[in-house]
Amino acid sequence: MNVYAISDLHLSTTSDKPMNVFGGNWEGHFEKIKTDWLANVNDDDVVLISGDISWAMKLEDALPDLQQLATLPGKKVFIRGNHDYWWNGISRIRAAAPDDSFIFLQTGAVKIGEYIFIGSRGWTCPGSPDYTEQDNKLYLREGERFRLAFLEAEKLYTGNERKIALIHYPPFTLKNEDTLFTKAFEENGVEKVVFGHIHGAAYFPLKTERNGVEYILAACDKVAFKLVKIC
Repeated sequence: MNVYAISDLHLSTTSDKPMNVFGGNWEGHFEKIKTDWLANVNDDDVVLISGDISWAMKLEDALPDLQQLATLPGKKVFIRGNHDYWWNGISRIRAAAPDDSFIFLQTGAVKIGEYIFIGSRGWTCPGSPDYTEQDNKLYLREGERFRLAFLEAEKLYTGNERKIALIHYPPFTLKNEDTLFTKAFEENGVEKVVFGHIHGAAYFPLKTERNGVEYILAACDKVAFKLVKIC
C-alpha cells in the first residue's frame, strides 16, 4: 500500500470559480491531477487531501465535485480547509459520501493498514503577519482539537503503526517557532505531516524536517498538479 498526498483541489463543478484566474498554470488543473492520479494510484493505495476540496457553499453543491473524485482509485482521506464552507456537520458529510473509499476526518483518526492518519484543520500560527486576538482564539481551539484527535489515535494504536497527520494550514511559520501543532506531533510520535494552503509565489519549503518530523507541503499548484508520494 502506497500513501500519496495532494491539497487545495478547489473543484468547482457547480460554481463559477475558474482557477485559471490565479495563473495560466491552473488551466485544466484537475485534468492534470487526474492524469497523474490514474497513472500512479491503485485501489489499495491511500490519497490524503488536506482541505480546500470544493468551492461549493452547500453540501448538495459539493457532491458533484466529490463524485469526480469517486471515479479515481484508492481510499481518500479528507480534512476541511478554510474554503470548504460546504463542510458543515460531519455526520451529514459522511452519510453523503459517494462510496466507502471516502474518509472524512474532523478532530479524529483512522487506521488503514499499518498507518494511523490523524487530522484537523489547524489555523494561522502566532508570528504570522497580522495575527489577531481572534486568530489566537481559533489557534487555541485547533490545538485542543488535535489533542482530542490524538486521544482517538491512541485507541487505534497497538505499538506498530506509523502515524501521519493532516492539517490544512502550515503548522509553523517561516521563523520555525514551536507551536501547539508541532508539539502535538512530536509528543505523539508523528512521522510525517501533510499540509496545504500556500499558493502561487508565496514561499514555503516543500519539505521540512524538524525534531524528527517531516513536513510536506502538498498544495496542488506547488507540486505541479501531481500527487506527492508520502510512503
